[in-house]
Amino acid sequence: MTAATITSPPANPAILPARGGILSSLSDLFWRRPKFLLLLMLLPPLLWLGIVYLGALLALLLQSFFSIDEFSGMINREFTLKTYSELLLPSNIDIILRTVTMAALVTVASAVIAFPIAYYAARYARGKWKALFYLGVMLPLWSSYLVKVYAWKLILAKEGILGWLLEKLHLTWLLDAWLSLPIVGGNSLSVSFTGTFIVFVYVWLPFMILPIQAALERVPVSLTEASGDLGASPGQTFRHVVFPLALPGIVAGSIFTFSLTLGDYIIPQIIGTSRLFIGQAVYAHQGTAGNIPLAAAFTVVPIVIMGFYLWAAKRMGAFDAL
Repeated sequence: MTAATITSPPANPAILPARGGILSSLSDLFWRRPKFLLLLMLLPPLLWLGIVYLGALLALLLQSFFSIDEFSGMINREFTLKTYSELLLPSNIDIILRTVTMAALVTVASAVIAFPIAYYAARYARGKWKALFYLGVMLPLWSSYLVKVYAWKLILAKEGILGWLLEKLHLTWLLDAWLSLPIVGGNSLSVSFTGTFIVFVYVWLPFMILPIQAALERVPVSLTEASGDLGASPGQTFRHVVFPLALPGIVAGSIFTFSLTLGDYIIPQIIGTSRLFIGQAVYAHQGTAGNIPLAAAFTVVPIVIMGFYLWAAKRMGAFDAL
């Protein structure tokens, strides 16, 4: 074999020839610096969050440090704590306590109702039944918020289907006795504290069911079986095994129910009495009263409450169940 017949080895196919152009240069830059690519991808949402959301909150916070001139009704743009001192008036304290009480009651009731539903879905529902469970939980969220609220107003009205059902069961006296109670009663359920509570629980219940169900699915069945093998009763197994492990899911669901109840003003406006909640107070002071600083100060209240609530929820591991 002569030297002329000897061929050179083929070039390495893994090494591609260099390509020109701006796109190729950018591709090489992103490949060498993946953190730079991540920064470019996160920059638009971060700018949106920082400018629109956090900027609006900052502007709101600044407004709360202004005050209203008592003679002209104009905003006095000088730093003062006068507006926050107005929150300590008995009427405003009553609004804050009423809203926090309602949010706490709605959260507890939602957890009590949601837990057995979520437990059944996590432990026993399989196949098409599991799909039916998710459909049943999510379906109310697909309908209009206002449609649901007005539907409940018709249901809870004195001439509504609930009153008709109680009349057929000869239990009208029980409803009248409940409506005669102070604070929780009224002319009918549709204009009472009780009616507001019922609608709040119905609307926010899916937000409690799903986190609890996700937390219960993480509980190994072997733990409950081991608890039974060691002689624990079903109640002891629930208290010492199932409930502690499901607690982060309950707290995660309570973040939604508690915060959404704190800030909502539509449900108390349609289903409820003349006693205001925080959302209604913000709407009234910003709109009809024109007291924007006091409206901003009222808005800061749920922000502060939820700040402490989220801090406590994080310590309990609630974010792992979201």
